[in-house]
Amino acid sequence: MKNRVIIIGAGGAGLVAALNAHENGAEVTIITKEYPTRSQTCMAQGGINAVLSDKEGDSVEVHVQNTLKSANGLADERAVRHMCQEAPKAVTWLDSIGVPFSRTAESGIAQRKLGGAYAPRACYAQDYTGLKILHTLYDRVLGAKIEILNERHLLEFITELDESGKKYVCGVSLLNKRSGEIEIHDASSVVVATGGYSRVYHNYSTNSVSSSGDGVAAALRAGARVSDMEFVQFHPTALKESSILISESARGAGGHLLNSKGERFVDELLPRDEVSKAIHDEIAKGEEIYLDIRHLGAEFIQRELPQEAKLAKLYENIDPAVDLIPIKPAAHYTMGGIEVDENSSTCVKGLFAVGECANHKVHGANRLGGNSLLELVVFGRQAGVSAAKYADSFKKHTDISGHKSIFEKEIDEIKRYTNKINFYKEHERLGELFYKNVGIKRQKDSMLRVLEMLREMKSTLPQMGVSDKTKEYNTNLTEFLEFKNMLQIGELILLSAINRDESRGAHFRIDAPAVDEKYRAHTIISIDGEISYEN
Repeated sequence: MKNRVIIIGAGGAGLVAALNAHENGAEVTIITKEYPTRSQTCMAQGGINAVLSDKEGDSVEVHVQNTLKSANGLADERAVRHMCQEAPKAVTWLDSIGVPFSRTAESGIAQRKLGGAYAPRACYAQDYTGLKILHTLYDRVLGAKIEILNERHLLEFITELDESGKKYVCGVSLLNKRSGEIEIHDASSVVVATGGYSRVYHNYSTNSVSSSGDGVAAALRAGARVSDMEFVQFHPTALKESSILISESARGAGGHLLNSKGERFVDELLPRDEVSKAIHDEIAKGEEIYLDIRHLGAEFIQRELPQEAKLAKLYENIDPAVDLIPIKPAAHYTMGGIEVDENSSTCVKGLFAVGECANHKVHGANRLGGNSLLELVVFGRQAGVSAAKYADSFKKHTDISGHKSIFEKEIDEIKRYTNKINFYKEHERLGELFYKNVGIKRQKDSMLRVLEMLREMKSTLPQMGVSDKTKEYNTNLTEFLEFKNMLQIGELILLSAINRDESRGAHFRIDAPAVDEKYRAHTIISIDGEISYEN
């Protein structure tokens, strides 16, 4: 077998990693449970940060400091500096492969100011930035003839022990959603790029239903460590009824936040955690909250914010050129994830991670707007190169085909579970519990009660079996597997949040409202469930 790199996930991070692994001589296979154009990257609307000039006093150093400030003392400064220094190269690369950035009158790449930024540095393509980056990357992957296997649900990473007793990855097990068959794929190295886990919050998340944390949960089961799971960023402006995201670009362009009295109650361009807390407090007073972009004018909205206008009309039946947009905060981005080093490698040899599922420690306690797309390009390129180099030196090819029967038995056992409890209703209940008790503001006693209820759900999983026993296109089964992963992820979030007796960034404890320097460290969880703190 040639030095095969498997990429799990076909969002921006996975596609960037795939292109760079391919360019470095690896045979690459991309595996995704949906389709590349449906990935969460398309919801990164506002822009990608990069200092392209010293306009308005901006500089790479200012970008670094803005990122560190937003991270509230939990970012790795070395990683942040690397990301910010590489940012201009990342945007230049995207421009060179055809991303259709909006342009200035002088034909330069247009930039806008997002929350927490000192100056306009977010390079954008109207308010479709992530979507246009994603489509361009997908075109490049197709042009490179990189293999893509769609509609495969990740089950587990297959590992073995080397001579020193250290785990290394040698393949993956998948459920083919179309056929219902178990597939086993050999790999010399694997890159996890499966996205975040905010769908634990169910209907109170801006993310797609696919953001169930499958890659994070499987990596932990394979022996990797996860970190900072308590830090979940709530975006201030999701549509009130649907939780559909209204991009920060709307506030960056001059949009106002108003309460029922028509009062502006917060600086709209503060970091997201501060704006979300301010909205939360207004809602607690009984206020309705609105985003107002009417004063920007219909022509500007249509030219610069067409997607926001379309979403408001489609999901709220309003015209933002003449109406206020009703909004609420919703779970949007997960700062924590799979623990990786400076090469995007986990503690399992040959297993790499990148994007929202990984923790490169560049976001800390609260991500700066415009840095998510930047992270996936900078570290996606790094992960692809690192995985290709490791694969090139990989010599331990073992026969893992026997694992197929093991996973077939596990799926058959799940199909034999009774169906006394509806897991869809349990997921909805879990989302409500998390939004109210593990959301923008938290308290230890209430989180302990949620933990008890979650563990009760886990214990009754054998009573939440699937009603659909068929093999082909059994979405009931894959949604059960996602729910099972979300219960594991939810427990990690709760344990991390309960143990962090302070408030920092997106983690705000009503019963511990101050920053405690004792917790100026990353929350680490290993497979045995032990929690530790590391700088």
